[in-house]
Amino acid sequence: MLDRRSLLAGALALSAPLPAFSAPGWKEDGQILRRAYEALHPGLYRYNTPGRMSARFDRLERELGSAGSQGEAFLVLTRLTAAVRCGHSYPNPLNQPNATKAALFGGQDRLPFTFQWIDGEMVITGSVDSRLVRGLRVLSIDGVPCREMLQRLLPLARADGGNDGKRAANMALNGYDRFAAFDVYRPLLWKAGPTAVLRTAMPGGAERRIEVACLKEGEPRGAVRPEAPFLFEIRDGIGLLTMTTWGLDEDRFAWRGFIDTAMDRLVDEGARGLVVDIRDNEGGMDCGDKVLARLIERDLKKPAYDRYTRYRTAPADLKPYLSTWDRSFYDWGQDATGPDSRGLYRMTRFDDGPEGDVIAPAGRRFGGPVAVLTSATNSSATFQFALTVKTSGRGRLIGQTTGGNLRGINGSGFFFLKLPNSGLEADLPLVATLPRTPQPDSGLAPDIAVRLSAAALARAEDPEMAAALAWIRSSPAS
Repeated sequence: MLDRRSLLAGALALSAPLPAFSAPGWKEDGQILRRAYEALHPGLYRYNTPGRMSARFDRLERELGSAGSQGEAFLVLTRLTAAVRCGHSYPNPLNQPNATKAALFGGQDRLPFTFQWIDGEMVITGSVDSRLVRGLRVLSIDGVPCREMLQRLLPLARADGGNDGKRAANMALNGYDRFAAFDVYRPLLWKAGPTAVLRTAMPGGAERRIEVACLKEGEPRGAVRPEAPFLFEIRDGIGLLTMTTWGLDEDRFAWRGFIDTAMDRLVDEGARGLVVDIRDNEGGMDCGDKVLARLIERDLKKPAYDRYTRYRTAPADLKPYLSTWDRSFYDWGQDATGPDSRGLYRMTRFDDGPEGDVIAPAGRRFGGPVAVLTSATNSSATFQFALTVKTSGRGRLIGQTTGGNLRGINGSGFFFLKLPNSGLEADLPLVATLPRTPQPDSGLAPDIAVRLSAAALARAEDPEMAAALAWIRSSPAS
């Protein structure tokens, strides 16, 4: 799925000061968001009835009208968008005005470590503080139990449908993302300052109190995304292709050539197999199609999903509040046919042909076994890639259940909805990708599930990679 939000994030932020606080004006912002989501959002009623969403919008207007601060208004807006249960609908911190970023997200309150949620526990994965080692469990922060913290954060997390694994992943810290959700919401929900007191314990060890100095936004804390978005090596005869993001600028990174070079090396060196690691990759462009094209002998049809939009032409009264990168999103014209009984228009703009999306073979084929490492982070183009790999049988998914949802996700095009009184922004996806047959409300389960643990992290083990390598070594040679 083409998703240019990561390329454009921050491009719409304004340096002008925010409007003065005005409760009646903020209530009007709730009415504008309601009008926009009801008129334009293709997934508004996939997991909610119209009556339930109407009640939520009524509550949004009331709570915005009585909000006592911009931070409170930001939380109110987040709760509404999270209730839509769409992983691409939220007040994107990167797209807020600069003054909002400084006021809400600019404090010295970033914890000096990265972490995962494992079985409801906060487990450190890296840190700039030598006392905070991998595998250390953080039991509480400033007296707030971390399990309780997670439960309060989950209703704010963006995810598709009932995929709570994605919600927890959204509230972890990988150290790569600017304005990560945990960084944004912890200071809005609990008192946070330049220091924090942690109650910690190693697996099987005694509890220990540790006071840490917090960081400012942008300061490193133990995990730095590789300078190149893709990495490739052949180790012990097995190729390892790591892709940390598909939100790419083709003028800055020639990703197509990178994939071709990597696949040529696999063929030339007679590699035993290939591991594709997308665990930290939420999505972006359809880079996975390029990989699959080098793994197949004949045309490969992607799983049968169709695309829909809720409108053909954007209502004129909303246009002053909308912006995007493609003017054609305001009027789909003949690309949108309908509406159907659900009020949706069949979208043909992104179809590759009458039979649906097809990946054609390209270049020299690598025929060895392929393992794809998945996680709950995978929820857009990486979810779709994982689904194609699994349904085609051309690889095995190893690791964790993905994010996204088998009932479909929303994306492809976006409006950035600017609320005029508060100055806040909310992302609004425009195209729903829906299955042709009934599907469960869940992410995509791996073929080989791997249990994570704090103890394994403490031993610096990577059980998911180990499982992938073991599977390749045990697979018949091509």
